Amino acid sequence: MKQKTGTPGKNLFTPAAFADNAVVIIFVVITLAAIPVSGIPVRSIIQEILTRIGRNCFLVFSLLLPIMAGMGINFGMVLGAMAGQVGLIFAVDWNIVGVPGLLFASLIGVPIAAGLGWLAGQILNRARGREMVTGYVLGFFMDGFYQFFVLYLMGQPTIWTVKNILGQWLPIIPIHSPTIILSRGYGIRNTLNLDAVRQTLDRFIPLNIGGVNVPVANYLVIGLLCLFIIWFRKTKLGQDMRAVGQNQAVAHAAGIPVDRTRIIAIVISTILASLGQIIFLQNMGNIATYNAHQQTGFFAAAAILVGGASVSRASIPNVFVGTILLHLMYIVVPRAGTNLFGDAQIGEYFRDAFSYAIIALALVIHAWRNRANAEAARSSLRGGVTEE
Repeated sequence: MKQKTGTPGKNLFTPAAFADNAVVIIFVVITLAAIPVSGIPVRSIIQEILTRIGRNCFLVFSLLLPIMAGMGINFGMVLGAMAGQVGLIFAVDWNIVGVPGLLFASLIGVPIAAGLGWLAGQILNRARGREMVTGYVLGFFMDGFYQFFVLYLMGQPTIWTVKNILGQWLPIIPIHSPTIILSRGYGIRNTLNLDAVRQTLDRFIPLNIGGVNVPVANYLVIGLLCLFIIWFRKTKLGQDMRAVGQNQAVAHAAGIPVDRTRIIAIVISTILASLGQIIFLQNMGNIATYNAHQQTGFFAAAAILVGGASVSRASIPNVFVGTILLHLMYIVVPRAGTNLFGDAQIGEYFRDAFSYAIIALALVIHAWRNRANAEAARSSLRGGVTEE
């Protein structure tokens, strides 16, 4: 009889290590099997991966702090995505071109995201232990307000107005560009072209290596965010978040303002999601006004879980590994499905099935690990030991 010691995951051949890395292993096997079947040239795969890392990583990074604060995956990050899209709508309306357009969109989106993040943090503090599902439902709830805001409150000043106390008719949210307004005179079109800021960040510092375009500016921005996260974790607030994530009761007894710390984590996450959505959409070159934000939380969560993170533990390498693996699957699996079955739609089905399954698998593993840890804790209180 020997008490079990050591860090899980150091020996890659133990069941605990396999459970820790099951998601990563499954995706590596799937993608390695699909790459030769897809027939896509290696250069094209590298180009796609570099582009997708540059446009998606910022969104995935927005999930790190809430996980560190013990709030799980922040599916409510879609609120930040909505704020970023509102900023881009105003940038297009005012026809602000290039990097100034992105900065202007950020100046509009960040305050909105901060307000929405504060509201989300207040709600999540009243749903302890159920933050993920609450954030997910909150995203759907706030989507209704976003739809109303964009579909009815934005329009030409002469069409959609409100009467003030002086009896004058004033616009609620004036939009002056007729090209982005619906023909009825109010409401934003379903799809907006972002020609004014299209791939502005991607091409800001051009670099071509062997026929592969590298979005250097995107990677610099992501690098600065990594440095910020590393620095933030060492600050008192970062240490407070980590303490709250480990044990809220102990953190409260130590004098840490638990509720305030959790709210700050959600506010920062929502702001980062707003900036990440702006980076994502400038690369895409257009906005699906009414649904571009809806799957933002899902894809970001899938990416970080594919990278080996859990709902209680995540790191910077998890973000990069997950983004690479998830999007590598998105690139090669549909083409592999076409070559194997003669129908690209089958590959799309596989891709969606794996994406949803990965979140379910990660949650199941997390629940299993929590139960195992609880049983081990009870055994230790009874003076029991665990055999190897």
